[in-house]
Amino acid sequence: MTYRIYGYLRASTNEQDAMRSQAELQSFAESLGSKVCSWFSENESGAKLNRPELFKLLDIAAAGDVLLVEHVDRISRLNKQDWESLRQIINNKQIRIVALDLPTSHQLLRASNDEFTDRMLSAINAMMLDMLAAISRKDYEDRRKRQQQGIIKAKSEGKYKGRPINHQLHRKIHDLLSDGKSYSYIQDMLGCSRHTISKVKKAKATNVSGLC
Repeated sequence: MTYRIYGYLRASTNEQDAMRSQAELQSFAESLGSKVCSWFSENESGAKLNRPELFKLLDIAAAGDVLLVEHVDRISRLNKQDWESLRQIINNKQIRIVALDLPTSHQLLRASNDEFTDRMLSAINAMMLDMLAAISRKDYEDRRKRQQQGIIKAKSEGKYKGRPINHQLHRKIHDLLSDGKSYSYIQDMLGCSRHTISKVKKAKATNVSGLC
C-alpha cells in the first residue's frame, strides 16, 4: 500500500517549542522503513477546533495517508462535540492517525494483506483514540480548574500578578503592525493568536493617542 506520512507538531503557547518532537517522530518513521514527507507545526491550544495547520494537513492528505503525532493530545484536548466533528472529518477522508503513545496505532504503518486483521486493528485503534481524547480533555479541564483555584488563592493573599508578558513577541507584533501587516500574516509569521495581536494593537493605539 502506498501512502504518505504527515507529521503534526503542536504546542499550546509561543513560549513552547512545537518542533521539539520532530526528531523523535522522524526516527520512529525511519525505524519502520518510512519517512515523514511533510511537517505541519503551530502554536495553538489543543482545546480549540480552529487550528489552521492541522486543517491544512487534513486538506492535503489523501485516503490511506498517515497523520503522525507524538501524543494523542497533540491532536485533541477538545470537548466531545468538537472531537466528534474532527474525527468525522478524519474518518471521511480515511486518514490514519498514528501516535507514539498509542502502540495499537503503530500497526497501521506495517504492511498487511489480511483484511480482517486490518479492520480489527482499525476498530481497536478508533476505540483507543476516543478513550485517549477523553482522557486528554479531562486532564485539560482538571489543570484549568487547579489554575483557577491557584489564582483565586493568590488574589485573596494579594500575590496574584497575572500572566507575564512576552515582551519580545509583543515587540515583533508591534513592528509588523506598524508595517501594515494583516492579522493573518502576523499569525503565520509568529505563530501567535489573534487575541494577542489585538492586545498589542490596542496598547499601540493607546500609546499613540497619549502622545497627541
